[in-house]
Amino acid sequence: MVQNDILKKYFGYESFRPGQDELVESIISGRDTLGVMPTGAGKSLCYQIPALMMEGITIVVSPLISLMQDQVGALVQSGIRAAYINSSLTMNQLYAVIRNAEAGVYKLIYVAPERLDSELFVNFARKANISMITVDEAHCISQWGQDFRPSYLNIPKFAASLPQRPVMTAFTATATQRVRDDIVRLLELRDPFTLVTGFDRKNLYFEVRRPSDKFADLKRLVTAYDKEGRSGIVYCSTRKNVEDVCAKLCEMGFSAARYHAGLSEEERRVNQEDFIFDRRRIMVATNAFGMGIDKSNVTFVIHYNMPKDVESYYQEAGRAGRDGSPSDCILLYSGRDVITAEFLINKSYEESEQEPAIAEETKRRDLKRLRDMTYYCTCGDCLRGYILRYFGEKAPLECGCCSVCCSDSEETDITVESQKIISCIYRAGQRFGIKVICDILRGSESEKLSGWGLDKLSTYGIMKETSERRIRRIMERLEVMGYIKRTEGDRPVLTVDNSALEVLRGTVTVKARIPEDEVKEKKQKETLVYAADPKLMEILKKLRQKIASVQGVPAYFIFTDATLADMCEKRPCTPAEFLNVSGVGSAKLERYGDEFIGAIKDYCGENPPGEPTVKKAPVNRMKTPEDRNRAFEELERGISQFSPSEENMNITALISSIITAAGVNVSAANLRTAVLEWLISEGYLQVCPDSDGGERKGVTGRSAGIGIFEEQFTASSGKSYTRVLYSPRAQRFIADNLGNIGGYQAAHL
Repeated sequence: MVQNDILKKYFGYESFRPGQDELVESIISGRDTLGVMPTGAGKSLCYQIPALMMEGITIVVSPLISLMQDQVGALVQSGIRAAYINSSLTMNQLYAVIRNAEAGVYKLIYVAPERLDSELFVNFARKANISMITVDEAHCISQWGQDFRPSYLNIPKFAASLPQRPVMTAFTATATQRVRDDIVRLLELRDPFTLVTGFDRKNLYFEVRRPSDKFADLKRLVTAYDKEGRSGIVYCSTRKNVEDVCAKLCEMGFSAARYHAGLSEEERRVNQEDFIFDRRRIMVATNAFGMGIDKSNVTFVIHYNMPKDVESYYQEAGRAGRDGSPSDCILLYSGRDVITAEFLINKSYEESEQEPAIAEETKRRDLKRLRDMTYYCTCGDCLRGYILRYFGEKAPLECGCCSVCCSDSEETDITVESQKIISCIYRAGQRFGIKVICDILRGSESEKLSGWGLDKLSTYGIMKETSERRIRRIMERLEVMGYIKRTEGDRPVLTVDNSALEVLRGTVTVKARIPEDEVKEKKQKETLVYAADPKLMEILKKLRQKIASVQGVPAYFIFTDATLADMCEKRPCTPAEFLNVSGVGSAKLERYGDEFIGAIKDYCGENPPGEPTVKKAPVNRMKTPEDRNRAFEELERGISQFSPSEENMNITALISSIITAAGVNVSAANLRTAVLEWLISEGYLQVCPDSDGGERKGVTGRSAGIGIFEEQFTASSGKSYTRVLYSPRAQRFIADNLGNIGGYQAAHL
C-alpha cells in the first residue's frame, strides 16, 4: 500500500500538506530525516505513515505523558494499533504492553526518554525488529533549545545498543539553525534529509497589547470569546498569577480551570481532562501545560505575561488553530514582565548544579533570548515578520494579520525626540536607568534628582509635555535599533552606542510606529466561519459529544471541528460520500458512518440544500455592487477635501489621508490595493523581486513624471530595504485620477 492510500484509509485525507510527502519519501527510502514544521502542520503523519509501511516496530521517543496519550488515543481511533510506555503504567500494565509488543501487536510504541535505560525495555528492544526510532520534540536535546531535557542525550546510546541501527528521524516545531545543528550532531543523524517547511501559520492573528490594567483587558477579551463559545488558553508566568487569574475568572462566571506544577497530580489530571473534554472552556496555566495537547478547537491563546523567549512563545501560541481555523494569539505586555523573567532566569542558575563557567554561559544565552522576546513586544514592526526572521525565514514587511499591520498608526519621524533622549543619557553620565532618565526629561521635582544635581542638566525638562509612556516607547525603539543599550544586572543603566552620534548630528532620520497609549480593540478582519450551516454543525457536535462520552475520549478524537464543517458543506448521505469528507478514513467510516450519515439524512429531509446559511463573516466589505458603487461615489465626492501633504508619503499614509479627508467609511487596505493595481496597469509602478526572494512594488520609467520615487532605508533589524514614496505632486495626481481607479475599486471596496 502506497503512502497516499494509507493517508486516506487511516487518516481520511486526500492529499499531503506541504512538506509531508517529501519527508515520508525520505523515511521510507531508509534515510535519516529531520523535519521542522510548525504546530498544526501535521508532523506526526510524517513518521506514522512510514511506520505503517515498514515491516517492524517504530519507537517514538516523546517527552510528556499527555503527549503520548493523545497520540496513541488518536491512532487507536483511526484503527492503528499503538501503545505507550511511561510512568503512568502499573507494573502489570507495563508487562502487558511488552508481551503484546513481543507478539507483534503494535506498529508504534511511544516511550518516555527515561525508559530507554530500563532493563525491561532494553531487553525487549534488543530482540525486537525495530525499523525506526523517531524523536518527537527533538529540540529538547539541545541546550540551545527552550525545553532542554538531559534524558534526550541517552537516545543515541540506546540506538547504538541495538543489533542493527534503525532509521533515525527527528521532528520539532521550533528550532533555530543552531538548534537544528545540535539535533543532527547530538542524535548522530547520518547525512539526514532536512526539511524546514516554514514557520508561518497564516490562520493565526498576532497581537501585542500594553494595557494599564491587564486583568480588565483580559476580561474584555474573554467575554467576547465566551459569547462565541470559543475555547482557549491563558498563560501566566508564575503559579501565583495562575491562581489569581483563574479565581477571578471563575468568580465572574467563566468556565475556567487552572494548571501548574504546584498542584497535585490528581488535580492537574482532572483539570486537563475537563479542558480537553470541553467541560471547561478556558485553561489558565503556566508553561507546564500544553505540550502534546492536541485539542483542535482552541481558537485563542492569551499570554497574560511575556514568556522568556520567542521559541516558547511561538510554541505556546501555536496551540491555537491546530485545525486551520482562524485563531488569535494575544500577548499582554508590561515592563514588569521583563523584570520577572530576568528574576526567574537568575534564580534558576543560582540553584543550578552546572559548572560555574557553563552556568554563566547558559545564563547569558537565556538573557539574550529574553532580550529578543522583549524586542518582539516593543519593536513596532510586523509581528509575524519578526517571528519568521527570528527562525531564519524570509518574511514580508507587512503580513496584514497582526496588530501592527492592522493598526491605524503610521511610521512617524521621531528624530528630534530621539536626540533629546540620547543627549540626556549621555549628559547624565550613562549611569542611570530608564526611570531616572524619564524624570530628567520630564522635569521631575523630586529631591533625588536635585540631590544628584540632575536638575541642572541642559536636558532637564525638555520633554515636559511628553508622556512618560511615550518616552519609554521611544527608548524601546532606540534600543531595538541599537542606538542605546541597557547593561545587564539587577540595576540596568542606559548607555549610548557610537552609532547614536549619527542621530545626534542629524545625518540619520529615526522613524518608527509609536502605538497609542490606550489599548484599542483589534480591527475586525475577514475570517472563515466553521460551517456553511451552523444549525447542522450544532447537531453533529452534539452527536459527536454523545459518542465521545460513551467511549470516554475527547470529542476531537472522534472528528475535529474542521471535519464536521466539511460534513456540513458536503452533506454526505452514502458511505462513499462520507469517505470524501476530509478527515474521514475507513476505520472511522466503519465506526461512526451510520450515525453521522443518519443524522445528516434526517436534517436534509427537513432542510433541503440551498444557499449556505453562512459562508463568511465579511467585514469592511460592501455586501452588494450597489453598496460598493455608493461607497465609491461618496469617496469621489469627498476627495475635493483632500490636500496633499508637504512631505513625501508612503502609500499607506497617503490612502489614510484620502479616506480621512473624504470622510467615508471604506477599507484602507482595499483602497490601497485598488490604487496600486491601477498604477501598475498604467505603467507608473511595476512588480519586481525584492532582496528576500519575494516581490515588491518598484518604480518604472514613468514614475518620476508624476513624482513617484524610491528611497533606501534601514529597518531596526539592520536590513536595508527599498520603499516607494509619493511626493505632493504624486499625491495630487492620484486624487485627481480617482475616477479612473473605479474599475479596480469595485473589486475591492
